[in-house]
Amino acid sequence: MTQVISVKFNNAGRSYYFDPGDIDFKVGDMAVVETANGMACVNVTKENHTVQDEEVVSPLKKVIRKADENDLKTVSQNKEKELSAAAVCEEKILAHDLKMKLVRAEYSFDRSKITFFFTADGRVDFRELVKDLASYFHTRIELRQIGVRDEARMLGGIGICGREYCCKGFLNDFEPVSIKMAKEQNLSLNPTKISGSCGRLMCCLKYEQNAYDYLIKVTPGVGAKVKAPEGIGTVTDVNFITGNLTVKPDTDEGIPFKTHRDRVKILSRGKRSKSDDELAAELKNLE
Repeated sequence: MTQVISVKFNNAGRSYYFDPGDIDFKVGDMAVVETANGMACVNVTKENHTVQDEEVVSPLKKVIRKADENDLKTVSQNKEKELSAAAVCEEKILAHDLKMKLVRAEYSFDRSKITFFFTADGRVDFRELVKDLASYFHTRIELRQIGVRDEARMLGGIGICGREYCCKGFLNDFEPVSIKMAKEQNLSLNPTKISGSCGRLMCCLKYEQNAYDYLIKVTPGVGAKVKAPEGIGTVTDVNFITGNLTVKPDTDEGIPFKTHRDRVKILSRGKRSKSDDELAAELKNLE
């Protein structure tokens, strides 16, 4: 077992382990650590605790110290400098006529480097921009292209559910989300209803998918042939959550009846669900 603390470099994103040494930390404390990119002041998200040795990526870096008043003052000053640095960078982007959108500027803790995060539709030749920025700030400059989901995480905001973006609040990683998930959950394929502010499919489609995967296995789909106490028929409507089915009897004079998946025996499965490509084409037609 190895003693560690969990920290985050930003309020959102993945947690990392560091060796606290002889220092006791509490959640909410700030710690100064050494990273591959230099020193950083990070948020402690979990106090001293032990984990299995195999969970630790060696070599485990040590915490330099618990952040003091001067360290916190430096962090505050860096935040102010980042705003002015972003304004300068935006002016330089316009001057160089580059097709890119600046998202954020970030100073390293010791101010030895400024990282500018941006989004763009394709590759951008920003070599002259880097030279211009380095000449202005007299420090190391890094330009890093990110995706729209990372942009939403950095900027934050309120989703259509009325809560803080999941990516900003608690998600450590972005998991793959497909249109098929929305279809299997009987959601409207209207892009405005299933897309987040980033323009991509909402991350929350993934949360209940495991439950739907199970329900789809045990529930006959539309078009399935089933045998119920009322007779043999074809499923015309399904509610995966409640398990209720609407079945049309095979006889011409038969009246459709309601039943439950637990009361039927599946004789044959329904139609094959659409592929992601077919659903993508269907979604594009709605845009």
